[in-house]
Amino acid sequence: MFLFHGVITHFMQAEMLKEITDLSEEELERKRAIGSITTKTLSYLTQAFVTGGFNWILPVVFSKATDPLWPDPQASIEKRVEVEIYGREVRAMQSMIVHKITACSLLYGRLFTLSPNIRIERRDRAATGIHAYEFTQLDFEVRHASSRDIMKLVEDLLCGLIAHLRVEAKEELKLLGRDLSVPERPFRIYEVTGNEKEFCWVVNMPREFYDFEDFDTGKWDNYDLYLPGFGEVLSGSRREYEYQKIISKMERDGVRKESYKALLELAKSGRIKPTAGAGIGVERLIAWICGSKHVCEVQPFPRIPGFVGEL
Repeated sequence: MFLFHGVITHFMQAEMLKEITDLSEEELERKRAIGSITTKTLSYLTQAFVTGGFNWILPVVFSKATDPLWPDPQASIEKRVEVEIYGREVRAMQSMIVHKITACSLLYGRLFTLSPNIRIERRDRAATGIHAYEFTQLDFEVRHASSRDIMKLVEDLLCGLIAHLRVEAKEELKLLGRDLSVPERPFRIYEVTGNEKEFCWVVNMPREFYDFEDFDTGKWDNYDLYLPGFGEVLSGSRREYEYQKIISKMERDGVRKESYKALLELAKSGRIKPTAGAGIGVERLIAWICGSKHVCEVQPFPRIPGFVGEL
């Protein structure tokens, strides 16, 4: 993963740790411009999904089943938030992946949600500029879709968004000193790592049990989207749906099967369908659009690894 602006200086830490109650009028004006761009971005994206026939579902905050974030080598969780409610142990949502696969299989062939995620990252992840311990994902899933289908959908969505903002957020972008250009499609595809100067996809990464893996070739059918000069903003894949493959991967990777009992029962009965999808980091996308030094700038109440504010 690309580091965004390298290691944080003491000055940058002080700037990041400011709460909105401590900002100057100039800093508040910048925050207002970012807030306006956030509103216009989410309005455009959610309307595009609704117009495209997607069902908008409400998020889940606590669940027995959430993304294990294991054995993904990119994961850097310091602790997992676990609580007991009604006599059962649940976790704060790290990603609604299991819920998306289930709902897409049983209810809606095309769905999306704005999902709050809690990931208590290691303190050193504050230095990347793209990590927060609370953030929002624009998650979506499509039944019987291929990876190429999702990649094309995302490319069209992103290019449409940039063209929209160049017109509708012209004044805000000018205030922020940001000049956006609509990229050419299709984006280039790389394995292992990408080109930090262009929009590109990185594919074929060993990850969690739900990413589709071809046992014969060892190839993974997954994809991350990287933005120029920034880093990863989206992660997704074609999904596993066959019971025996899911079980064998869980056993291989040491994933607790009891946490995914409902998913496994559905897969065993053949009710989990082939799907593909992704999750877009909303703060990361907005930070790139605005040319922010750190995702915390686009959060009204910053949630930086290692730092807890008063609000």
